[in-house]
Amino acid sequence: MTRFSEKEQRVAAFALLGFGAAAAIPLVDDGYYLSLSVNIAMYAVLCTAWTLFSGPTHYISLATAAFFGIGTYTVGLGIDSLPFPLLLAIAGIAAAILAGLVGVATLRLSGVYFVIFTLGLAELVRQVVTWLQTNFTTSVGLYVFTDMTEKHIFWMLLALAAIVYATGWLINRSRLGFAMRIIGNDETVARHVGIDVARSKVILFMVSGAFIGITGAILAPRFAYVEPPSAFNPVISFQVVIMALLGGTGRLWAPLLGVIPFTILFDRISSSFPNHTSLLIGVAFMAIVYFLPRGVIGLIEDFRKPRAGKAGAVAPVPEAAE
Repeated sequence: MTRFSEKEQRVAAFALLGFGAAAAIPLVDDGYYLSLSVNIAMYAVLCTAWTLFSGPTHYISLATAAFFGIGTYTVGLGIDSLPFPLLLAIAGIAAAILAGLVGVATLRLSGVYFVIFTLGLAELVRQVVTWLQTNFTTSVGLYVFTDMTEKHIFWMLLALAAIVYATGWLINRSRLGFAMRIIGNDETVARHVGIDVARSKVILFMVSGAFIGITGAILAPRFAYVEPPSAFNPVISFQVVIMALLGGTGRLWAPLLGVIPFTILFDRISSSFPNHTSLLIGVAFMAIVYFLPRGVIGLIEDFRKPRAGKAGAVAPVPEAAE
C-alpha cells in the first residue's frame, strides 16, 4: 500500500481546500468573475498538462493549439449523435494519437527545431480542417448547442485539473517519472543506463496531448460555434508557454503562479487595448525569458536556500509533480 509522507499529506489537504473554495465560485457569482474563473481554470489545466511533458524534458512545445482544436472539433462533429462524456473520451484519444504520431516523428529533434515543428503542426492541422470543411461541407464551422452553462464547464475543468495533478503525482512516483528526470538532466546518460528515451518521451507527450484535447472538448459548448481560427488559435499555444514559464516548471503546481496573475492582467489589457494584445504577448515572453528564466518558483527557491543553509538543512531534490 502506498504510504504518504507528512509533506504529501499537507499538500493534499491544501489542495482539497483550494479545490473546495474554487468549486464554490459559481454559487457566489455567475457573471464576470465566473467567466474569468473559467479562463483561469482552462489555462491552469492546459499549463499543467504542458508541464507534464515540457517540465522534465525541457522541450518547448507549441502544439497546444493543435491538440486543443482536435478536442473542440471532436465535440462539434459528434454533439448531435453521441453523449458528451463519450465525446470527451474520444477527444482525449484522438489528441493522444496525434501526439503519438508527432512524437515518433519529431521527438528526436531538440531545441529550436522541435519548437518550429510544433508551431507549424497547429497551423497545418488548421489548414487541413479548413480545406476539408470548405470542400466537403456547406460551412466552415460547426454549431455546438448544449444545455451546459459556464458553471458546468467550470466544474468539469476543476475535475479535470484534479485528474491532471493526480496523474502527475503518480507519474512522478513511477519508473516513467524516474526515467524522465534522468532524460531531462542528460539524455546521453539516460541512454547509457538502458532507458528507452524516445519511447518515454512519446508516452509522456501523448498523456499531455490527451489532457489538452479533453480541455478543448470541455470548452466547445462555451464557443457555441466552432471554426478553425478559434479552435486552432496559435495564441493559445503562446499563452500556455508564457504562463507556464512565468510560474516555473520545477513543480507541477508552479504554473498556477503564472496562470492566475497573467490571465487577470491579460483580461484587463485585452478589454482596454484590444488591438495591442499580440504586443503584450511578445513583451511578456521576452521579459520572462530575460528576468525570470526559472519562473516565480525559481525566485521562491532562491529565497529559501539561504534560510535552509543557515539552518543546516539540505535542499530538497526538485520533483516535477510535487
